[in-house]
Amino acid sequence: MSSLLLFLLLFSGVSLGGCIRLGNGGYEEWRMGSATYIKESLGHPLNDGGGACGYGDLDIFRYGRYTAGVSGALFGRGSACGGCYEVRCVNHVLWCLRGSPTVVVTATDFCAPNLGLSDDYGGWCNFPKEHFEMSEAAFLRVAKAKADIVPVQFRRVSCDRAGGMRFTITGGASFLQVLITNVAADGEVAAVKVKGSRTGWIPMGRNWGQNWQCDADLRGQPLSFEVTGGRGRTVTAYSVAPADWMFAQTFEGKQFVE
Repeated sequence: MSSLLLFLLLFSGVSLGGCIRLGNGGYEEWRMGSATYIKESLGHPLNDGGGACGYGDLDIFRYGRYTAGVSGALFGRGSACGGCYEVRCVNHVLWCLRGSPTVVVTATDFCAPNLGLSDDYGGWCNFPKEHFEMSEAAFLRVAKAKADIVPVQFRRVSCDRAGGMRFTITGGASFLQVLITNVAADGEVAAVKVKGSRTGWIPMGRNWGQNWQCDADLRGQPLSFEVTGGRGRTVTAYSVAPADWMFAQTFEGKQFVE
C-alpha cells in the first residue's frame, strides 16, 4: 500500500478491520451508512421530547443530547429503541472532522421514509437505507455543521447507563402499559412480563416504541417485571412498584450488568 493511499484511508477514517464487544458475547463489525442532522432550533421531536420510541423528555429519561432517529431498516418496529450505536464520518474530506472521531448515540426515534424523493436526495431513510438522523450535538462531534448528508461507519455497542431500569406506568381500568427506559447492555427490550401479587407472570406486547401493554387490571397490587434484552438476557425486578402505585409514576428496578 502506497504512503499516499494509507494517508487518505487514515484521514477519511476507513476501517481496516476491528469490532467491539457487546454484552453476552456479541460482536458487531463496522457497517456503512449515512447521516444527517436536525438543528436544535427547529424543535424536532429528538429535541422536544417526542419521538416514535415514546420516551418523552429525553433528559428526564437520561438519554441526553446524543440521540438519533434511525431508518426503518434499523428501527425494526421499535425494537431498536434504546440501542446504542458508535458512529463516525468517513470518506468525505470536506465534511468529516479530521481524525474521524466517533460519537455514541442512542436510538430514540424513527426516521420516516420519503418515497417521493430518491435515496440520495431527500429519501435518505427509504428502505433499505441504513441512516441516522442525528441530534445536532451528536452530529457536530463527527462532522462539520455545513454538511448536508455524510457517509458514516457505524456499529452496535453496549450502552453505559447510570442506575437501574426505569418503569413508567400508565394505562386504565382494563389494561396496564409500561414505558421501559434507561436500559443498559445492548439497550434493547425484546420481551416483557409483569406480575402482580395476585397473578402469575403475564406476557406484555409491544404497543409502540418501548411502551409495553397487557389487558389486565393490576391496580392495588405490587408489580414485578421480567425484562428480556435484545440478546436474550433476562433481568427480573421484583416488587418494583408498591401496592399503592399510581398511573404516571416512574419506578427504578434492577439493571443488566455486563
